[in-house]
Amino acid sequence: MINKIKFSMVLLFVVMIIAVLSGCGNGGKKENVAPTAASTDSAAVPNAGTPAKAGSEEPQSDVELTISAAASLTDALKEISQSFEAQHPHIHVNFNFGASGMLQQQIEQGAPADLFLSAASKNMQALLDKQLIDSSQEVNLLNNDLVVVTPLDKGDMVQTLDDLKKPEVKTVAIGIPESVPAGNYAQEALQAAGLWDSLQSKTVQGKDVRQVLQYVETGNADAGFVYKTDALTSDQVKVAFSVDSSLYKAIEYPIGIVKATKHSREAEAFYQYLQTKEALDVFVKYGFTIPQK
Repeated sequence: MINKIKFSMVLLFVVMIIAVLSGCGNGGKKENVAPTAASTDSAAVPNAGTPAKAGSEEPQSDVELTISAAASLTDALKEISQSFEAQHPHIHVNFNFGASGMLQQQIEQGAPADLFLSAASKNMQALLDKQLIDSSQEVNLLNNDLVVVTPLDKGDMVQTLDDLKKPEVKTVAIGIPESVPAGNYAQEALQAAGLWDSLQSKTVQGKDVRQVLQYVETGNADAGFVYKTDALTSDQVKVAFSVDSSLYKAIEYPIGIVKATKHSREAEAFYQYLQTKEALDVFVKYGFTIPQK
């Protein structure tokens, strides 16, 4: 009897040991639980738990535009650029002013330029033909007139083209016809009036229209062919007369974006701004006229 009781107690003890060991074995195993979408996103994206700021954008980096522009646009463009830069703080506008023909050659030779503003259609057309200007972003922006100016102390000595033949008119300044549109227009007008050959001994040529104006301002020329807009910038000369517009082709100022620009978005912003009423009003203030659309 006693032996049976002992045997039962031993058997019970063994069963309990087995049960305990079995429980410990199951407790050591980990369940394979699929990760939740939230835990997956947090692991894949650093700082995923930090909410993003609504509407946040990367700050725009500063950009410098190079604008090759006819010398006759100097004063108007400098004023216009101030308003443009105030509205576009990350864009700074640098100008390369000169004769349109010279600027055309610079662009053809790979000189850096983002926009070209010419004082003659032929210079723009040359670049369009060579596919250096984007034809979809080129437009005639302005018109101008050709005038003859004289020093203030010359009185009314010159009132017509024929008066340029007078002996007292010793020097007549014009821009180099091959590269300065104003000089080319002057040559056209003088040829049409039959005066070009007879005035050759009197002419002195300037590298751009502003130099022609300076010749007259300083008394180094008795008369000079410039744009009306240039004449209005000086208080040292007077407009003797306006040249008959039927003697030369219309003076147009086309503008276009250079295909090689590295700042196409900013170049287009300035291109579009030049066509706004705000900018065109400044051009009109300086004597330019706006083409009829």
